[in-house]
Amino acid sequence: MVEADRYCMDILAQTAAIRSAVLGVEKLVLENHAQHCVEAAIASGDPEEQRAKFDELIGLLQKASK
Repeated sequence: MVEADRYCMDILAQTAAIRSAVLGVEKLVLENHAQHCVEAAIASGDPEEQRAKFDELIGLLQKASK
């Protein structure tokens, strides 16, 4: 769009749509991770695995919120 010399507001609208789409994908990946990986760690009863998955989830949430 930039190379085609499109109107600035059109370009900004497209970049906003892209950011929104990426955030949606991140949300789905986080939900999937919590539903499968974290749930499996909890069900395992292994405190080390539970802590590792919890820490991993917190790290993912921190990265996603930046």
